[in-house]
Amino acid sequence: MKAQEKGATAAQDAPDVAARAALIALDWGTTSLRAYLFDAAGEVLATRVSTAGIMNLPIPAEAGGFDTAFEEACGVWLAAAPSLPVLAAGMVGSAQGWVQAPYVETPASADALVAGIVRVRTAGGVELAVVPGVLEQGALPNVMRGEETQVFGALRGAATPEDAQTALIGLPGTHAKWVVVEGGRIARFYTFMTGEVYAALTAHTILGRTMKHPVDPDTPAFVRGVNVAREHGSAGLLATAFSARTLGLTGQLAADEQPDYLSGLVIGHELLGLEASLARRDVSLAACAPQLIGTDALCERYRLALEQFGCKGARLAHQATERGLWHIAVKAGLVVPDAPPASISPVPQ
Repeated sequence: MKAQEKGATAAQDAPDVAARAALIALDWGTTSLRAYLFDAAGEVLATRVSTAGIMNLPIPAEAGGFDTAFEEACGVWLAAAPSLPVLAAGMVGSAQGWVQAPYVETPASADALVAGIVRVRTAGGVELAVVPGVLEQGALPNVMRGEETQVFGALRGAATPEDAQTALIGLPGTHAKWVVVEGGRIARFYTFMTGEVYAALTAHTILGRTMKHPVDPDTPAFVRGVNVAREHGSAGLLATAFSARTLGLTGQLAADEQPDYLSGLVIGHELLGLEASLARRDVSLAACAPQLIGTDALCERYRLALEQFGCKGARLAHQATERGLWHIAVKAGLVVPDAPPASISPVPQ
């Protein structure tokens, strides 16, 4: 449960790290907590990762679970630098989180996120600035928490001014999101329960009974699934999912090909839905050059799937979370870029 330190900075270098520290930033989700220690130039000095997401706290929330998880992740840093500002994004600001940060409605800019920051004080007296999520109103409302920070991190590398940026950004995962940015603001977004549906289909339906998971990903089977969705998916996933079984029963799909085939099928249906949603606004998915935020392996899988839809310009946005947290912290006045950090004592050994 305790946080593990990762990154280029080893534990024995902690005194030097502490002397350069300027900000602690947290990506605090449902199942995990990732803490970053930044210097005044916005570079990450150290990272600590734990499984203490808001639904997996070390002790119940009412008994101080959030304080305990925060102390385990950041206590060593704060012992050396008790005045460091702290920014947090993600589900920590939800109704089930440490403090509720009301959603900012679309179109949402980085400045709007800053204006919506809510603060909570720890038992030890440290103040956390919590970033709000984003809400898109409508007949079928849509929400995000944490992804908004990653989106603005992905935009940091663009050459155009922030208030003129237009982009399509994909965030593959359990609940995949596709975000349309217009004028530097989150204009609208779409959520697809792709990862969760795939997990449910393989674990809790008859489709999983004949599957054998391969040692390595089967790319041809994955692409086949994507193309089945693209070519035969007009009736929807419910009409094509059973093919993962029938192709096996008829000897056309081996047991160890079925998991990747089904993965391609559900991702293909996601992209088919995205393509239709964009087309309603006269935007062609094939003409887009989306940025992808997530693990390299999953983003590469999506890049390959996008190519089947004629979208060949997709690229990975690296360090979007870190860049986004830093960007919002600067806009919120929590840290001044390139300014020397406050005087702090060495990290205790």
